[in-house]
Amino acid sequence: LSAEDGKPITSTNSIGIEFIEVREGTYQMGSPASEEGRKDNENPVRVSITVGYWLGKTEVTQGQWKQVMETQPWADQKGVGHGDDYPAACLSWDDCTAFCEKLTQRECDNGSLSAEERYRLPTEAEWEYACRAGSTTMFSFGNDGSNLNEHAFFEENAPQHALEVGKKKPNPWGFCDMHGNVFEWCSDCFGTLVGGDDPVGPSSGAYRVYRGGSWRDTPVICRSAHRFNMIPSVRFNTMGLRLARSQSAQ
Repeated sequence: LSAEDGKPITSTNSIGIEFIEVREGTYQMGSPASEEGRKDNENPVRVSITVGYWLGKTEVTQGQWKQVMETQPWADQKGVGHGDDYPAACLSWDDCTAFCEKLTQRECDNGSLSAEERYRLPTEAEWEYACRAGSTTMFSFGNDGSNLNEHAFFEENAPQHALEVGKKKPNPWGFCDMHGNVFEWCSDCFGTLVGGDDPVGPSSGAYRVYRGGSWRDTPVICRSAHRFNMIPSVRFNTMGLRLARSQSAQ
């Protein structure tokens, strides 16, 4: 994943989103039967990520969202902290995909994005790969949920809303807030976990996947393998996004 000096390779786009390069690799997606709090929909599968991608270091912030969409879906909503460095919240899957499309067009038009690249939601397999960052434990930092306070905003340390991004310890690959703060939508329709090369969920379905836990959740729900699903039009104050960017063709 990293350059020779061990530091993540990063890139910042025109609206200030910092991305970390995620390189190819293989990992076990899902959770073992022995993991505390696991669900039956987490049965483990072997996944190979064969195409590198870029993923946001943090969740998309309110300031970044406003630059692109000129809207504030979180305005006047309860359970939302306000400020440009707070995560954009109260976002539906439909809202997030519209953001991806608009930002892609904007950066293609101004020449800062190549024709081969686009912004999008990560697949569920890409999301968990980056969340785990090489770990095989409940969390990217191990199995002890009592250490979650150092790495995440969740029910025990959040004041009834999400907090500014990037304030907790990053995971081993440099990503912040992948446990807690706000849930993050993935591109996939919800279904049984699929292994193999660059897997995606079912080709159609009524529900979309979201991951990572939120400020109002217990440690069990903030686990790397925990999965939720919801219809794509729903907006909750616990839901936001982390942006992926496809690699340019080499």
